[in-house]
Amino acid sequence: MAATKPITFCEHLQLSSIGVQPASISFQTLTLESDHFICVREKVNEQNQVVIVDLADANNVLRRPITADSAIMHPHKKILALKSSRTLQIFNIETKQKVKSHVNNEDIVFWKWVSDTVIGMVTDTAVFHWTIADQTSAPQKIFDRHATLAGAQIINYRMSGDEKWMVLIGIAGNTTNPSAFKVKGAMQLYSIDRSVSQPIEGHAASFAELKLDGHQHPTKLFTFAVRTATGAKLHVTRYSRKRPVDVFFPPEATNDFPVAMQVSKKHGIVYLVTKFGFIHLYDLESGACVYMNRISGETIFVTAEHEATNGIIGINKKGQVLSVSVDEGSVVPYILGTLNNTELAFKLASRANLPGADDLYIKQYQALFQSGQFNEAAKIAANSPRGILRTAQTIEAFKTAPAPPGGLSPILQYFGILLEKGELNQLESLELARPVLQQGRKQLLEKWLKENKLTCSEELGDIVRLHDMTLALSVYLRANVPNKVVACFAETGQTDKIVLYSKKVGYSPDYTALLQHIMRTNPDKGAEFAAQLVNDESGPLVDIDRVVDIFMSQNMIQPATSFLLDALKTTNPSKMNLVHAPQVADAILGNEMFSYYDKPRIANLCERAGLLQRALEHYEDINDIKRAIVHTNVLQPDWLVNYFSRLTTEQSMACMQEMLRVNIRQNLQIVVQIATKYSEILGPVKLIEMFESFKSFEGLYYYLGSIVNLSQDSEVHFKYIQAATRTGQIREVERICRESNFYHPEKVKNFLKEARLQDQLPLIIVCDRFDFVHDLVLYLYQNGLTKFIEVYVQQVNSARTPQVVGGLLDVDCDETTIKGLLTSITGNFPIEELVQEVESRNRLKLILPWLEARIQAGSQDPAVYNAIAKIFIDSNSNPEAFLKENNIYEPLVVGKYCEKRDPYLAYIAYAKGFCDEELIAITNDNSMFKQQSRYLVKRRQLDLWAQVLVPDNVHRRQLIDQIIATALPECTDPDDVSVTVKAFISADLPIELIELLEKIILEPSPFSDNKNLQNLLMLTAIRADKGKVVNYITKLENYDIAEIAKIAIDHGLYEEAFMIFKKYDQHANAINVLVEHIASIDRGLDYATKVNRPEVWSRLAKAQLDGLRIKDSIDSYIKAEDPTNFLEVIEMASRADKYDDLVRYLQMARKTLREPKIDTELAHSYAKTDRLHDMEDFLSMTNVADILEVGEKCFNDELYQAAKLLFTSISNWARLATTLIYLGENQAAVESARKAGNTQVWKQVHAACIEKQEFRLAQICGLNIVVHAEELAGVLQSYERRGYFDEVLALMEAGLSLERAHMGIFTELAILYSKYRPEKLMEHLKLFVSRINIPKVIKATEKVHLWPELVFLYVKYDEFDNAALAMMERSPDAWEHNQFKDVVVRVANVEIYYKALSFYLQEQPMLLNDLLTVLSPRIEHTRVVRLFQRSDNVPLIKPYLIAVQRLNVEAVNEAYNDLLIEEEDYKTLRDSIDSFDNFNNLQLAKRLEKHELLEFRRLAAHLYKKNGKWEESISLSKQDKLFKDAMQTAAFSASKEVTEELLSYFVDIGNKECFAAMLYSCFDLLSPDFVEELSWQHGLNDFLMPYKIQVQRSLTAKVVALEKQVQELSVKDTKKEQAEADAPIINPGGFGNRLLLTQGNGFAQAPPPMMMNGTGIPPMPTGLPSHMTGFAGF
Repeated sequence: MAATKPITFCEHLQLSSIGVQPASISFQTLTLESDHFICVREKVNEQNQVVIVDLADANNVLRRPITADSAIMHPHKKILALKSSRTLQIFNIETKQKVKSHVNNEDIVFWKWVSDTVIGMVTDTAVFHWTIADQTSAPQKIFDRHATLAGAQIINYRMSGDEKWMVLIGIAGNTTNPSAFKVKGAMQLYSIDRSVSQPIEGHAASFAELKLDGHQHPTKLFTFAVRTATGAKLHVTRYSRKRPVDVFFPPEATNDFPVAMQVSKKHGIVYLVTKFGFIHLYDLESGACVYMNRISGETIFVTAEHEATNGIIGINKKGQVLSVSVDEGSVVPYILGTLNNTELAFKLASRANLPGADDLYIKQYQALFQSGQFNEAAKIAANSPRGILRTAQTIEAFKTAPAPPGGLSPILQYFGILLEKGELNQLESLELARPVLQQGRKQLLEKWLKENKLTCSEELGDIVRLHDMTLALSVYLRANVPNKVVACFAETGQTDKIVLYSKKVGYSPDYTALLQHIMRTNPDKGAEFAAQLVNDESGPLVDIDRVVDIFMSQNMIQPATSFLLDALKTTNPSKMNLVHAPQVADAILGNEMFSYYDKPRIANLCERAGLLQRALEHYEDINDIKRAIVHTNVLQPDWLVNYFSRLTTEQSMACMQEMLRVNIRQNLQIVVQIATKYSEILGPVKLIEMFESFKSFEGLYYYLGSIVNLSQDSEVHFKYIQAATRTGQIREVERICRESNFYHPEKVKNFLKEARLQDQLPLIIVCDRFDFVHDLVLYLYQNGLTKFIEVYVQQVNSARTPQVVGGLLDVDCDETTIKGLLTSITGNFPIEELVQEVESRNRLKLILPWLEARIQAGSQDPAVYNAIAKIFIDSNSNPEAFLKENNIYEPLVVGKYCEKRDPYLAYIAYAKGFCDEELIAITNDNSMFKQQSRYLVKRRQLDLWAQVLVPDNVHRRQLIDQIIATALPECTDPDDVSVTVKAFISADLPIELIELLEKIILEPSPFSDNKNLQNLLMLTAIRADKGKVVNYITKLENYDIAEIAKIAIDHGLYEEAFMIFKKYDQHANAINVLVEHIASIDRGLDYATKVNRPEVWSRLAKAQLDGLRIKDSIDSYIKAEDPTNFLEVIEMASRADKYDDLVRYLQMARKTLREPKIDTELAHSYAKTDRLHDMEDFLSMTNVADILEVGEKCFNDELYQAAKLLFTSISNWARLATTLIYLGENQAAVESARKAGNTQVWKQVHAACIEKQEFRLAQICGLNIVVHAEELAGVLQSYERRGYFDEVLALMEAGLSLERAHMGIFTELAILYSKYRPEKLMEHLKLFVSRINIPKVIKATEKVHLWPELVFLYVKYDEFDNAALAMMERSPDAWEHNQFKDVVVRVANVEIYYKALSFYLQEQPMLLNDLLTVLSPRIEHTRVVRLFQRSDNVPLIKPYLIAVQRLNVEAVNEAYNDLLIEEEDYKTLRDSIDSFDNFNNLQLAKRLEKHELLEFRRLAAHLYKKNGKWEESISLSKQDKLFKDAMQTAAFSASKEVTEELLSYFVDIGNKECFAAMLYSCFDLLSPDFVEELSWQHGLNDFLMPYKIQVQRSLTAKVVALEKQVQELSVKDTKKEQAEADAPIINPGGFGNRLLLTQGNGFAQAPPPMMMNGTGIPPMPTGLPSHMTGFAGF
């Protein structure tokens, strides 16, 4: 199956592969009652067998030699039902017992398990049910077969889950009507409650349940499929209402029809299987087709529900066991993507908790939530698949959501929907429980718990526990939290339930702690609980000693004694028990119940009785203790060790010494244990002395071994080493020497040397750890143990080789031995230390061969080369070459070595290794400044330069002299010079730097023309020696003019800077220095006049402008003809009000620049100088001025005439209108505003007109403003603030007729009417309600208390809830009956219905029934009845009760009946009772049987009869002598006993007429023998004779009918045998082996329309007629 398909297809088994014969695979021989067992009847080697296949273990096939006509397996158990002819038997295969048997009166044509306890059996005439719940009952007839099923082959029989509906399904060939479908399906639907059958045309059917939205309980459904000549339909029915859906069949499947149907309980999917092997999947709720495909090339003749997958399982004629189920992972994406049915995907995902629509659910939830539709959002969250939205975040969102006015809060709506849906999860249960408990409404919690609406958890129990312990106990029990359940039992005093509960759930509480808790809170219960624990049938659950401890801790002496005596079953724990029952005394003493008795006497008796432990517990004399304690063989070691805790230190020591003295071998181990445990108390010193006094080094070893790892006492560690050495535990000596940090090393070393061990490793470890290497080498060498020296350096610690060599040299060891030792060492060791050891003893050449060997071996260790270098230096073997060429030695080390021997060699080493500090130090110490200066120049390290050029360096001057005289003149690399110069600069040595620079610049050198150095020289002179700057300006040529001049200016050398600029003809910079730095505008004017350059004049003008010499500045700008700084000139001139000079400047600037700013300011200057004529000329010519800006400036400066000219020139009617207002030309202003067409202009003109009370002009302006909704509020405010109410109403009324009139105008006018003209509001609302913003007007009307208008608006806005509430709350003004009726039926909140009823009851009781008439379809009738019962006003609603009684509601029936009783209307009451039975019949009967009126007592008898209370009914009839009623009741009862009793009653009272009438009315119920005997006894033969004659006539008729029936059965059996012999082999059709499951159904999206002409199916190879079904012959 492709992954994109929404189904999962599986082949479970091939029956032929497990030995089932193909001939046995048919509808007649194979049954499948469930997905657990397959039952096959077959004949093997002439022997009949029943084959049972367990689908859970298909390879283990069960075969039994059974001969039967039919065999069916129980759906779930190994129970087999067999039918042979009319004999029925049921066997339990596992227990091998017969469950039940029966011989039926009729042939059974079909049977099937319809439930776990009932078999449905179908005969030719009726349907029976046979139960296995008991072993004796016979099959019970359920209903007769309908005539439409006559001659049909029964293929299925099903029963609904509540066992109230049955359906019988059969098929038959349609030979009478050629135009009809060839195979006709007939079904009979039967209702148990109504005892009514309904014939239905159909081929397959099933019962189902579906939880629909808005329904609290699942809806019962009946679904069936039918194929007719006109097409196929699938019907989903609520037993009354049908909803057919087309079933598609491919064109080639003309003769195909449905044969089986199953409904998935989980998914709500209908699986429909057809004869040709097609599978159809339909949604049960909507009827939408989900999927269709072919799964088998052969007919699937039997199916069942596949419980594991909630799918369908079936078997085809090839023996394939196939199943189809919904692919839960892909079905929803398939529906969304392929079917494009979002609604179906939503519902299916929610119903079955399927993935695939999660994102859609989340988006829809978020959209609904954000739009404020909290109820709908809550439904989405509650129905979300797998509870993806039922999270803490959702709950928090609903908590914080705003509640609608007068409605439920969103969180309550959410929880209400969850409770309707089913069980809340753990989180939801917790969130709901908290507020409910806080409000004290725990009864709600109890109700929800009973209804299983909450998920019980430990957390929920903890919350409930704070409010109600009993309720919390219930929660804990449901949540299975044993520890909390037990705690609740304890706290509620239910201690007798604790043990029972714990055993039931397998929980083992800490009974001791529990008992202790109960004892503290409830001592009496604690004593009972203790006795219960000790006397448990499975043995004591707690230690008795511990129980006694608990009693004593609570100072409960008497209960403790009572408990203990009861537990020990003795009454006098006296001394006698020590003689006669020592074990009892032992127990008593062990519980320490008694304190005041002769302890020495008891101790002596205990010792005699062999209870040494109890004796020691009571002895106090040390001699007695010593005498008893030595017998350690009869004492528990643990107890004995603990016993020493009672003794003093002296007693303990004495006892241990006695134990060692008497039997050291026996008692040594226990003494060691005692010593170990009480080591800190007794003191290790005393214990060591004790063991040493008995020379028990073994005991000492074990004692110290147990404490040495925890002790920090050096003596303990030393004694342990000593004991281990003497007991031969060398490895332990070695361990403690290696690991211990607390022994005295010197002492241990000396002991080990004295011990002269064979293995010197412990000594080696100690010496190695504590640096006794020299002593170790001396000891080993002097004692001839040189092999241990090799062991030491080779195996223990090769790093100690240098010290070992030094030690050997100190003892004058042979050099050959030392060289051999060095050669033999394979590990690494510090060569530096080795070199130091031999160097300190002047034996460095000793290791030269070893060093050369290391070099030849490729060693790169610097220490090796350090040693070689030192040897070369000492031997003067050309060390300088070695130091310069070798790169491995450490220059610092070698340099240090050379310092005292040859400073120059040290300099070479330090220079090679860049050892700056050491090199500086040695060159300073030896006055080697020439070498130092060269090194510093080449080193190029500024940090190093900084170090040597510090002022504190006494050698600085000498070094600088060598740098200037030697190092730099020798230098040819510019980088060397650069770094050196930087160093001098950094060291702040300007004078010395000048000397250095003059040396290399002013004197011939490679750097004389270096620009950077010349710049540096100038810069340094400027900073350090300003007097030389002029000289350098004259002599130097190659320096940075601009940079040097700038630096000179920065250092205040303005004249020098001016001199530099003037020297190089940089006039602009020169004038800048004059006017800016020297600050001499006069010298600047002279300089400008002298050079007469435009840039000079321009810079001078800028300086003059900055000096506020505006006229001179403008003159200079004109001379320079420079308009570039026009912005600043305009700003400064405008500030100074120099508009005449500004006009000259702008006229000059306008010649070369076409800048808008220039033209704009020129026009403004004309206005400011009142040169309006020049302005007109300027405006008439071409210009780029911003006329609008000039006009605004003029307007702001109140130059209104100039502004008028400017605005007129650019046709800016808006600003012109405003200007005209200030000029007082209002009419012209309105005209300009009309030309402008700008809202803002209209607003300005409008405001001006209002200020001047020009209301006619203001209305003209206002009408042009109000058409803009955003401006409307401002206009209204401007009128209302000034009190112009009539004028604003006139304006708004005029605005209604505007073409652009919008909703705001109508809305605001309504609000204005509500404020100022309320009498006009209703008319306005009725005319323009469709164009009004109703919510806004609602607020306004509510504010001013216009209630009729408010109701009108609510109705128009569809807020019927508020409309109804408003009518009721303001009834004198707002209520009108007809309008209220229209409104109340459209409200959403059903609570308003009942408020309305209460309202009418109080204010309009005579109109109640009229209101109830319209509300009847919507209200809950039970609640209505209760409402009026509480107020005792039921008679008011009698017409309503009559109208709704047809619904047969219990409360309605009872209320109406009560009313009729009060009215004594027995006729109507009888009609009511007979027509509507939903009330408490027996209660009414008991009430009526005592009524004073006869007819009501008759009704009581009638009720008893209807409810099967025959005796009560007849008794009442007898009481009132209503014998006819009594006889009718007896006949109706169909009870032989009742009729015979009544007949005897008539005989007893001598009423012969009633006797005769009874024989007639109860003819079928009376036994002839009983009647004849009774009549014979009482002489009633005359009255008996008609009855007797009729009995004889009936008997004769039955005999005749029986003979006829026997003859008919004989003929029928003959025909049936002939028909079975002639029955053809079944063929499913001409499809071949093509499976549409894998090859597709032949169409892409939707199936093609059904072909009505031609079948498209090739002829069947068997030649059989195509109407054959494959189930049996007809």
